[in-house]
Amino acid sequence: MWAEFKKFALKGNVLDLAVAVVIGAAFGKIVSSLVDSIIMPLVGIILGGYDFKGLNVQIGDATVAYGVFIQNIVDFFIVAFAIFLFVKGIERFKKKKEEEPAPPEPDRKEELLQEILVTLQKSKQKDSL
Repeated sequence: MWAEFKKFALKGNVLDLAVAVVIGAAFGKIVSSLVDSIIMPLVGIILGGYDFKGLNVQIGDATVAYGVFIQNIVDFFIVAFAIFLFVKGIERFKKKKEEEPAPPEPDRKEELLQEILVTLQKSKQKDSL
């Protein structure tokens, strides 16, 4: 059982997924910081000084903080758009790599001509000695 787990855990796909999760978490923090520190204050200024985080409704003893929910929705759309752009860029890079034509295989005539050329060059070298 340990050998099977080791084989599973060390597969490239599992390691790639683990790296993607860690990078995704770090990317999420960066985007949240962008939204909290730059985008939402600008949106607040545009909307006349509105602070979304402070928006809430008091229902009995409970406070419904819908401003935080709005903030999280904005975060989601920005992260989704950034990931979309990232994936689109990778696909474009892959497509360019795939489009590079492989060098054409020499046909039999070209191979024979190359052999004749090599033979002539060798005989020329022997004659010059």
